[in-house]
Amino acid sequence: MTTRPVDDASRPEAGGGRVSPMRVVHVLERLGGVADRATLVQLTSRAKFEAALRIGDVVRDSRGRYALPAADQAVRAANALSAIVSHGSAAAYWGWETKKPSQQPEMTVPRNRNVAPERRADLSVKWADLAPEEIVQRLVTSHGRTVIDCAKSMPFDEALAVADSALRHGNITRDRLLQLGEAVPGRGRAACLRVAREANGKAANPFESVLRAISLDIPRLDLQPQVVISHGGFVVRPDLVDETLRLVVEADSFEWHGKRKALKRDCERYNGLVLRGWVVLRFSWEHVMFEPGYVARCLRESAEALSVKRAIPRRTVQIPA
Repeated sequence: MTTRPVDDASRPEAGGGRVSPMRVVHVLERLGGVADRATLVQLTSRAKFEAALRIGDVVRDSRGRYALPAADQAVRAANALSAIVSHGSAAAYWGWETKKPSQQPEMTVPRNRNVAPERRADLSVKWADLAPEEIVQRLVTSHGRTVIDCAKSMPFDEALAVADSALRHGNITRDRLLQLGEAVPGRGRAACLRVAREANGKAANPFESVLRAISLDIPRLDLQPQVVISHGGFVVRPDLVDETLRLVVEADSFEWHGKRKALKRDCERYNGLVLRGWVVLRFSWEHVMFEPGYVARCLRESAEALSVKRAIPRRTVQIPA
């Protein structure tokens, strides 16, 4: 899913009216709560971005990196409670894109710590004994601990989006993820290992990660992110590709396909794939996030039909308990 600007008549340069910063918040929510300045300006406008920053709907985390205020709230809340920022809040702290921002600041306190109910109102407090190497600056869980905490506590698709982001940002390696997953005792180990085995730093964003997570439950289907397809002078890199089935699956969002020029380019791209023998499926952000059953049904029917056409032996998908 290539980053492309939105066709927005409300932009000052387009002759529109009053600037509304809510567009920036909306885009940030879809990007998992964090993004760089260039992306936000490109998908909205410079005026909207500056307005959102000015009124506090968006906060600066570091040079060129911005987020929804929830991440800062987690840091302040954890500091007040003498706790460690963890789980989804830690992922946001590290600048990782997630399926959705944390609804409450998430933090961890020692197992023997008693926290009065009134002190943890509107907070998500977890109890665990963290090793010194699992804490950074006495403030937040380490990269590895954050991914493992998310893998143990989140649904698979959300956890995969976190792990993909950590790999994409170069904060951890897949070998290290597998090592950490193997070390998880008892309950939660299978979930952590599945996330570690399926994580892929080539995933472009959480939208794509969640779509891939749905596909992993489909027999005969093996979608890989950002595979280059080349036929002579025709070269494209779709979101997800099964080279054996010759199936392309695209995560399409209006934010990236809102202009007529982009629509024309995409039509030529998809037509080129079909003319060269590829089957193309396209899913919107709403399909992937809110109608996974529909997405799974389309993927399953396509995989079954193409497996028969390509004479692919049946493969059973084993899902860890």
